[in-house]
Amino acid sequence: MRLDRLVVTDFRNIARAELQPAPRLTVLCGANGQGKTNLLEAIWLLTGGKSFRGARDAELIRRGAEFSVLEAQFSADGRDQQARLTVGAKGTQKPGRTVRLNGADRGRAASIAGTFTAVVFDPNHLSLVKGGPEGRRRFLDAALCQLYPGYLAASRRYLRVVAQKNALLKAYDITPGGDVLLETYNEALAGYGSEVMRRRAEYLTRLAPAAEANYRDISRGAETLELRYCPCCEPGSPEHLAAKLREMRSAELRAGFCLTGPHREDLDILIDGQPGKIYGSQGQQRSAVLSMKLAEASVAGEVLGEHPVMLLDDVLSELDDARQTYLLTRIEDKQTFVTTCDSAAFARTNGRLVFVEGGSVKE
Repeated sequence: MRLDRLVVTDFRNIARAELQPAPRLTVLCGANGQGKTNLLEAIWLLTGGKSFRGARDAELIRRGAEFSVLEAQFSADGRDQQARLTVGAKGTQKPGRTVRLNGADRGRAASIAGTFTAVVFDPNHLSLVKGGPEGRRRFLDAALCQLYPGYLAASRRYLRVVAQKNALLKAYDITPGGDVLLETYNEALAGYGSEVMRRRAEYLTRLAPAAEANYRDISRGAETLELRYCPCCEPGSPEHLAAKLREMRSAELRAGFCLTGPHREDLDILIDGQPGKIYGSQGQQRSAVLSMKLAEASVAGEVLGEHPVMLLDDVLSELDDARQTYLLTRIEDKQTFVTTCDSAAFARTNGRLVFVEGGSVKE
């Protein structure tokens, strides 16, 4: 996987910028607030995923403009490809994110998930360790959507039925035929939900050993990382989830919402056998997230047959020299984009320095 050219128009604070990346390392240098992370975000949107910063589509459009345009030339699946992604404001002819791939209109941007793949790290991803389970589920789902196109559809259908079931549970006593409708929803949840759980479990059997090995290398064997999937029941079969839903029926009727399923699962992240959320230092938590992100890239490379593009935002902060050296060694043979306020740390690399100031790009 390789990005060869990117043209950004009316995106965030960028009126127009053209980026010619290096085949390996491209270092985006500049002071805070100049647009470095905006460029990473633009590259990430080419995956078909939503903003990794949690921004709504309207926030991606430069003030005063009606739409943003991202044009990219990249190599994927053994051939050169082109994508044009448009983010339209409400009230325009094409609101939201739409895309053309190799000259063909593909509709919503999510339709090209898995065509251009990337792995992103930004400081907010420390919430993987520090935050609640929703962020950890989002991490798994974002990775799986790029690897398995059918996963996105199963996940969306599952969440749609969860919303329908919650609405029923809130009005259960006044809904004619509520019993039959509840059974129908639970049957659908068991089917879609078991597919989500099976994919997550299979993915973690590959991700966890790689992440744990990465962390061991980063810490030079001084610390350990352990990832443990916490499913609501035995994953892999609709019957297991159906039984769990039957078990929770009375409790859900009392609560008025769905209490079990993959939308309520978690991933335990342990450092030296203790919850990293509670006992991990800032540096340990950052190392844990980096270990997981590097493992995510490795697994993607194994599944897809080509390594995804790496997007690393302010990645060296709070890492000691040894951990910085390890990270720079790991990314030296993959196409990687790194943002920094101080390019000195990259002086020992062969990276191409690109300076970003006021939304403009200069080499």
